[in-house]
Amino acid sequence: MPRQARLDAPGVLQHIMPRGIERRKIFWDDKDRSSFLERLAIILEETQTQCYAWTLIPNHFHLLLRIDQTPLSTVMRRLMTGYAVTFNIRHRRSGHLFQNRYKSVVCEEETYLLELTRYIHLNPLRAKLVEDLKSLDKYPWTGHSVLVGKQKNPLVPEIPPAIEEDKYLAEKTVDEVLRHFGSALNDARQHYWAFVEKGIKHGRRPELQGGGLVRSSGGDTSVLSPKDKENRELSDQRVLGSGGFVGAVLQESERLLKKKYKPKRPIEELIEVVAEQLDISPELICSGSRKRLISDARALLAYLAVEETGHKATDVARVLGIKRVSVHHAVKKGKKVLENLPSPL
Repeated sequence: MPRQARLDAPGVLQHIMPRGIERRKIFWDDKDRSSFLERLAIILEETQTQCYAWTLIPNHFHLLLRIDQTPLSTVMRRLMTGYAVTFNIRHRRSGHLFQNRYKSVVCEEETYLLELTRYIHLNPLRAKLVEDLKSLDKYPWTGHSVLVGKQKNPLVPEIPPAIEEDKYLAEKTVDEVLRHFGSALNDARQHYWAFVEKGIKHGRRPELQGGGLVRSSGGDTSVLSPKDKENRELSDQRVLGSGGFVGAVLQESERLLKKKYKPKRPIEELIEVVAEQLDISPELICSGSRKRLISDARALLAYLAVEETGHKATDVARVLGIKRVSVHHAVKKGKKVLENLPSPL
């Protein structure tokens, strides 16, 4: 049976699990691990992808991501291909480093964000890479040590943030996780630690390792009872969540797929459309002016080009003469500009 295409929708959680080819090691030493995290940090900031949990095991790694406008496939290709090239050069080897297809599962946030954060961060303990939770607190190759404040966040890149005097996305994401456990930092860290401690007794938790109706029901096979077939919730092996969530993800994925393959209006044509709508010169849109009206025009162009037409953020950035990460911010602003226009485009 052929494999199903990946589900890729902005704003949803994705549990990513790539493995080394033939289950071989992909991290030979700490220098490999540091190189991987440095690359990951830059990619996350540039693509505005949030990473809520991560852990590095010798022959695989786990990431809990929320993608923005850059497709997951692009994020992972940059990460895995770039790391594999560096790894092969350093260790004087050739050939594939990773299995051809990594595992990814879309997850319902309300139900699984904290559960998966705990599950992923406990992986080194289950793999016996550390002896106990106190050792995990200081273990540098998982996000747990960052959340408890014992290690510096390696996902903060050595590049300027997208907006001056703003926090890096990796810092905001840590704050977001801890807010689930309290408003005061120290209390939140203590409550998070206690939450992780309670999860040790749960073991491997196969229901969190993939999608489908049984796994979304915590392993309860009674949901597959034939007599309940008419009332059975919609399920998909690529999704971990309720029937309603599965339906919404599949619908959004189908919309994005249609957008990907429909004919694209050239960016130059979109510039003319935006200029006419806002009654400005087309040349001003690419001028770099910081005037409010011109900034709104660039944002509107970014939204129409990326979201409505399917152009890549890199192409829009090249035309406007800005960084790719700035395009992602502009897309969000552009949606609001479009909603406030007196007449539809």
